[in-house]
Amino acid sequence: MLKKEVGHIFSSVEIQSIAPSQRLHLILLGVESVAKSQAFYEALGWQKSPTGHDEFVKFDLGGYALCLIGREVFAADSLADSAKPGGFNGVGFVYLAKTPEEVPAILAKAVEAGGELVKPATRTPFGIAGYFKDPDGHLFEVDYEEVWVFDKQHRLVVDTVNERTC
Repeated sequence: MLKKEVGHIFSSVEIQSIAPSQRLHLILLGVESVAKSQAFYEALGWQKSPTGHDEFVKFDLGGYALCLIGREVFAADSLADSAKPGGFNGVGFVYLAKTPEEVPAILAKAVEAGGELVKPATRTPFGIAGYFKDPDGHLFEVDYEEVWVFDKQHRLVVDTVNERTC
C-alpha cells in the first residue's frame, strides 16, 4: 500500500473490517498559530517533544501525545467544509489534580501563560473544578475528586475508584 502514490484512495467497501484497539495515541488540536500555541503550552510548563517540527508540535502525555497542527492544514486533511471554529463543540480535556489546592493554582498558571479563565475553581458536589481555554478556545477542565485512583506515575487507573468522603 505504501508504494502507491500520495493521494491514492483505498476502498473500505469489499474488505473485512477490524475494530481498533481501545486506546488513543494522538490528540490533534487545530490551532491558528502553531508557534503561539506552542509558546502557551511551554508557558504552562510542558516540554515539547524533539521529534516534532514547526508545523506539527508534540507534547508527550505519557504514552500518548497532544499535537498542535495548523487549523487550515488540519481542516484540509480531514476534508472539513470549513476551518472556522464555532461555539461550543462538546469536546473538553480534563487534567485531574493531585490535591484540591492544585486546582486554582493550575488555573492561575493557565491564565498567566495566556489562556482564558472560563470558570474559577469552584466547589462541586464531587470536589473542586474549574475551566480554562487555551489561546485557540480549546476547553480544559482542572478537576480534583477524591474518587480518582492513580498509579505511581500519576496515570489514571480507570477501572478503580476510591470511596467518596465529601
